[in-house]
Amino acid sequence: MEEQVKLPELGDDEDSAEEGEISFWYIEEGESVKEGEDLVEVITDKAAYTIPAPSGGMLKKVLKDEGDRVKPGDDIGVIES
Repeated sequence: MEEQVKLPELGDDEDSAEEGEISFWYIEEGESVKEGEDLVEVITDKAAYTIPAPSGGMLKKVLKDEGDRVKPGDDIGVIES
């Protein structure tokens, strides 16, 4: 079963960022990942955010590469359980 990894809101409701940049993938395509494990880092003009894996399995596909601009709700990867 495949699950789309969506970029969550960055920051709290009052001070959330509208977009960020993928700075680093901790897991490469084809590698296994556990639910809650660090998956990707996203930086904004105010902070760096480590995004955890929403589920466990294998990172099947990276949809947004390092350096790509992303917004909350964007699909950034696919995990296959």
